[in-house]
Amino acid sequence: MAELKLVVFDVDGTLIDSLAHIKGAMKTAFDACGHIAPDEAAVRSIIGLSLPEAMRKLDPELSDAEVVEVVEAYKNSFNRSETAEVRQDAPMFEGARAALERLNAQAELLLGVATGKSRRGLVRMLGVHALEGMFVTTQVADDHPSKPHPSMLEQTLYDTGVKAKNAIIVGDTSFDMEMGRNAGFGTIGVRWGYHPDEVLAPFTDIMIDDFTALDAAIETLLGQDR
Repeated sequence: MAELKLVVFDVDGTLIDSLAHIKGAMKTAFDACGHIAPDEAAVRSIIGLSLPEAMRKLDPELSDAEVVEVVEAYKNSFNRSETAEVRQDAPMFEGARAALERLNAQAELLLGVATGKSRRGLVRMLGVHALEGMFVTTQVADDHPSKPHPSMLEQTLYDTGVKAKNAIIVGDTSFDMEMGRNAGFGTIGVRWGYHPDEVLAPFTDIMIDDFTALDAAIETLLGQDR
């Protein structure tokens, strides 16, 4: 019997183009708490981190209590959005659904998620895009240290019984790629997300331009000895 393989996806910037949704929720949260809202470049730079870590990077002057306050305001804003609004402000990237369906049809290939989202945020996003049941393991920031710590990916291996040499992380940020390296995963960086090539490249085995290139990249990495 062939060994099981695992492909773990980041969500924001990889499967879902959620920049507008995240940026809007950040502005609402910072404004509500009396702080200057971050600009788009700053928001792009922190997508993928856990919320407390992201807020500290966006405004290093925030006290611990203020970080908690802004995080809660962000969660409330993010999760108050109506379903139709989320679909508009956080659509799936072109080709993402078809790629997931192709991979999911392979009996010996398991799919997972490792995201900086909260459990509530991930469940809502999966529901909005009808992706429930697509992933056998879903890891969120509520349960782990922030990326690039390997804890999320180590848990996906525990959940599935897959060996790290047979596992791949697909993501758009250096946090995803460095997390993959730290866990012994193969790394596939996507060029349509929120970190530029020069930031991704040091930690990435293969870079791809669109989802049509994903299958071949996965096959290449899984065929290599790591």
